[in-house]
Amino acid sequence: MRKHFASLAALLIIVTSLFGPIAGQAAAAEYKNLIYDEANLLSPDDMDALNAMANELGAEREIDIIIYTSDNSENKDVMIMTEDFYDERGPGYDKPFGNAVILTMDMRNREIYLAGFYKGEEYLDDRRLDKIRDKITPYLSDGDYRAAFEKYIETVHRYMGYEPGVNPDNILFQLWFQIAVALVIGGLTVGVMAYRSGGRVTVGHKTYEDAKTSGVMSTYDRFLRTTVTKRKIEKSSSSSGGGGGGRSSGGHSHSGSRGSF
Repeated sequence: MRKHFASLAALLIIVTSLFGPIAGQAAAAEYKNLIYDEANLLSPDDMDALNAMANELGAEREIDIIIYTSDNSENKDVMIMTEDFYDERGPGYDKPFGNAVILTMDMRNREIYLAGFYKGEEYLDDRRLDKIRDKITPYLSDGDYRAAFEKYIETVHRYMGYEPGVNPDNILFQLWFQIAVALVIGGLTVGVMAYRSGGRVTVGHKTYEDAKTSGVMSTYDRFLRTTVTKRKIEKSSSSSGGGGGGRSSGGHSHSGSRGSF
């Protein structure tokens, strides 16, 4: 009996030694590094939490959700930094140089740039990226980088769930508007039906009116003058961001949004 147990234990050790590392390597291959904090803005715990979040939500939308921070020692333009990052490191959920969205932070010039590549460009166009940037900029200005990056990952995940061309932030408003219109139409319909069910009114203002003795005695219009006032509308000379997308030196087209924080 003991020999049988010893043989079984030996077999388990052999199987574990053979398949354990392989399974572990497969799991590690699926779990990507998506947080590149070269500016050291995050603690190790923050990086682990954000990386896990980006992996989980990115997998649901089949896109790499990437964060890249830099002190920008070469003083590059923030859009060029983002394009070079993509060209050199080749991220992509489905394949190298595939579906990705990148948030780049230039800490030297305090600028931010968001870019969507392939499926990211399709679903996260310039307008949607502008909205994402607007949502996270207050957190960046306050130095709450983890909250900003969490908001970025969550909003990318949510926006990727809507077809291109739809404004995700107006979905709830549109729903309530449609409900309100339906209620108004229904109320008017019921009101008209209730009104008509009580019988029609057959007496009007003409019932007791004598057309021969009634009427307007006289009328006239007097035109006095017309006054036109002109006022110049000043255009703002400052811009909070924008910029749009472009094409990297490696030939990869992308959407984009840039701004300061």
